[in-house]
Amino acid sequence: MTTAMNPPDDDVGTPVSVKIRQRITASRKRFHANDNISEFIQPGELEALLDEVEVQMQGVLNSLVIDTENDHNTGNTARRVAKMYLQEVFRGRYVAAPTITEFPNAEHLNELMIVGPITVRSACSHHFCPVIGQIWIGVLPNEHTNVIGLSKYARLAEWVMGRPQIQEEAVVQLADLIQEKTQPDGLAIVMEASHYCMSWRGVKDMDSKMINSVMRGVFLKDPHLRREFLALLPKKG
Repeated sequence: MTTAMNPPDDDVGTPVSVKIRQRITASRKRFHANDNISEFIQPGELEALLDEVEVQMQGVLNSLVIDTENDHNTGNTARRVAKMYLQEVFRGRYVAAPTITEFPNAEHLNELMIVGPITVRSACSHHFCPVIGQIWIGVLPNEHTNVIGLSKYARLAEWVMGRPQIQEEAVVQLADLIQEKTQPDGLAIVMEASHYCMSWRGVKDMDSKMINSVMRGVFLKDPHLRREFLALLPKKG
């Protein structure tokens, strides 16, 4: 029997992007720019998707009236850009979450822990311009909290940020993921980033940055803990 995840063999001529889209639609899931769709991609399809994106990107270059046949600087640009999107800057859409080993809180740690700054790189959903910044994560564990290695916070952040994002939504996605993995009494995340859609285009303001935060659990309820966390972050200038 054919299922949404196992399409029939007679769709050889169907673009792989259409096949993936059909599976997502059949499962009634969304595929927004900042969603992860790895569960709908079958082995070998990322390579086929790379070829498809290259063709489409070549069409964009043609429409921009760039002579890629005779311009030695852009002769392989379509392939390079396709690789950049699928294998690097938007990789968080197409691969599963990194494997995170969790350990029980054997020592019953219950003091504030802060991880950061973690350098993150993303791209805004509006213009696909770079978003580059830093994240600080505060965790207040309890005796039932799962403990994960410090480097794992950076891997989770990289996975979430490796998609076209809006900073406000990205921080919430990361908070949800860490909350699910560790189940702490409190979780706080602060992100400060430069948005190239403001500095490279538009108003062309090179100095503006965006800072936002998410507070969960006791960080939301206890102003003293919240102030302690914020006071321990490096001064931003």
